[in-house]
Amino acid sequence: MASSKDRQRKLARAKYERQQARRAERERRRRRISAGVGATLAVLLIAVGGAWIGGVFDSEEPVDTAASDVCLWTPQNPQTNPDLKEVGTPPTKDLPEEGTETMTVTTDKGAPIVVSLDVTSSPCATASFTYLAGRAFFDNTECHELTTEGALRCGDPSGTGQGGPTYSYYDENLPAQPSPAPSASAAPAAEVVYPKGTVALIGNPKGSNGSQFLIFHKDYTPTGDPEYSIIGQVTGGLDTLAAIAKIPTVENSAGAKVKPKDKITVKTLTVGAAAASAAPAPSAES
Repeated sequence: MASSKDRQRKLARAKYERQQARRAERERRRRRISAGVGATLAVLLIAVGGAWIGGVFDSEEPVDTAASDVCLWTPQNPQTNPDLKEVGTPPTKDLPEEGTETMTVTTDKGAPIVVSLDVTSSPCATASFTYLAGRAFFDNTECHELTTEGALRCGDPSGTGQGGPTYSYYDENLPAQPSPAPSASAAPAAEVVYPKGTVALIGNPKGSNGSQFLIFHKDYTPTGDPEYSIIGQVTGGLDTLAAIAKIPTVENSAGAKVKPKDKITVKTLTVGAAAASAAPAPSAES
């Protein structure tokens, strides 16, 4: 018969073996769980990576549905310049930015002068002229100069050269100064900056435009930097412009011999649909 000490040793040995077996089972279970978690994480990482590449997690930028400003108008104070005429300001948003528009200038000197306005190059100038024309700003005003540069100057209701609306805007389509000829011996014909029929803005001061404009009745190339932003080109009424150019000039209040001896009146100036309906049929000159 086994002694009590032998039985105790056997019981202790059995207990130890049971503990080891439980530890081994727990370790196997832990390894299976770890392997399963690792595989799951790998699948998730692959899925998340694909989704990230596909842009699923890209944050959508907030969409600004408000229209942006196309043009900005600088206020001018009529208290400091009484020759300015208060007519409000044109809109700043939802303005045409491409194509052309028709402007028709009807004077008391013959057939209307039709101008193609370059909306693409001068969207703000076109917007301003459209706005002012819609308010009859130019109607029954005087073209107060035949400039020494070869242009008819119009668009100032005061007839002083200082007038315009109570806002201004900057140059948009200022031509570049022509490059100098490579040599005097083989100089090509000079590039004309303002060809006959060009319609340009004249600001006071330079670069600050309002309503005044020039219609060139002959080619003009400045000796320095060009200072008149181009808005369009005459497409009809060149005969009228040529006849106006022949009117003699006398000295104005500043002593410059640019004032037409015969008064030149803009009866109406229209832009857009109104201009198209008022314009005459194209002539051979255009």
